[in-house]
Amino acid sequence: QVQLVESGGGLVQAGGSLRLSCAASGRTYAMGWFRQAPGKEREFVAAINWNGGSTYYAASVKGRFTISRDNAKNMVYLQMNSLKPEDTAVYYCAAAPVQYGLSANARVYDSWGQGTQVTVSS
Repeated sequence: QVQLVESGGGLVQAGGSLRLSCAASGRTYAMGWFRQAPGKEREFVAAINWNGGSTYYAASVKGRFTISRDNAKNMVYLQMNSLKPEDTAVYYCAAAPVQYGLSANARVYDSWGQGTQVTVSS
């Protein structure tokens, strides 16, 4: 397992942009971003494979969000554009063990960050 620390959350108006960052303590393989809004279950947002060659997005964010990574810096990013009030949530990054490819299944991931709050005002 690795230690993960998210940053970059904040308050933004609808239509605005934010870039979330996730710093890992060591080498990572498939990575994912998830979010949890108040009173709702944690949901998948985006995932990326070990070298950034494959990505996968939830339908609700496809075309607006972009996941990327810089393995030299042990960083994963989530660029969020055209934000909507329904994107308001705590966003978590997660790391999967080496034997898994990218996945939307939260149970695949065994390391999680503490989360960063994203609030989109209307």
